[in-house]
Amino acid sequence: MRFHRRDFLRLAAGAVALPAFPRIGRAQAYPSRPAHVVVGFAAGGAVDVFARLIGEWLSKRLGQPFVIENRPGAGASVAAEYVLRSPADGYTLFMASSANVINASLHNGLNFVSDSAGVAMVAQEPIILSINPSLPPKTLSKFIAYARANPGKLSMASPGNGTLPHIAGELFKIMAGVDMIHVPYRGGAPALTDLMGGQVQVAFMGPAASMGFVRSGKIRALAVTSDTRAAVLPDVPTVGEFVRGYEASQWFGVVAPKNTAPNIVERLNKEINEGLVDSQLKARLEDLGETVNARSSTDFANRIAADANKWANVIRRAGISI
Repeated sequence: MRFHRRDFLRLAAGAVALPAFPRIGRAQAYPSRPAHVVVGFAAGGAVDVFARLIGEWLSKRLGQPFVIENRPGAGASVAAEYVLRSPADGYTLFMASSANVINASLHNGLNFVSDSAGVAMVAQEPIILSINPSLPPKTLSKFIAYARANPGKLSMASPGNGTLPHIAGELFKIMAGVDMIHVPYRGGAPALTDLMGGQVQVAFMGPAASMGFVRSGKIRALAVTSDTRAAVLPDVPTVGEFVRGYEASQWFGVVAPKNTAPNIVERLNKEINEGLVDSQLKARLEDLGETVNARSSTDFANRIAADANKWANVIRRAGISI
């Protein structure tokens, strides 16, 4: 049997192309095996709950298990380093938070921004600026005037040195021109106990820890730190309404190691964002006091970079160290 040159070239081209089909198939098949979503805190906390909600959604949508893996330690830095040094194949993801960009400025050797690929923001929440009800001010503007008239006499509690509530408080001090003494605690519960008891007069705290005490009147909420009013406290103003340009939201989102294939990042972004407009998943997040915040992977990456620069400046100006 004789082959014409044209037939040979056609068959040869087909033979060269054949190995490409399995590669294309594998790329399009993501995920073809279970993936892991790593959490830097113990099971049961807010970040863990968000990861489990998103993992459950992705498992249903993509047909493979998205297994939650808890690796607590060093303010979630242990988990972040583990994920960002993992293969960039989309099978090891990280439920990140604002704490990770702060940690990058507080600990040497952490390169969270440059070593990560933003996938999708899941939610964000405000921090609540609260005071002991025995203090005279009833509004934020009057509180600022009171603090300015009493420099160094007010104690400001936070759930720990270098936490976002602490950094948010330091940013408030800088931008509002007030002098308060920072008192770090080992978590929100003891800080709020002392706030109610009058041992400290001011606290910056997340809604999960403080909302019950705000509603019961045991502490007085003066403002929230987000750029818009919080759905859980619609009558409480933002700090930015009185201190122009102030914003200090806590965000939560999924990141992957840098160099993760763009098609995988965009597939995950699309699926997560569809979950954020799903009525059931959205309601579950909002019940936890969160503001659902669907945005593109590029927008999320830009937010990570902007916050890293912003908090690094605050940390430097306030002289914060661990």
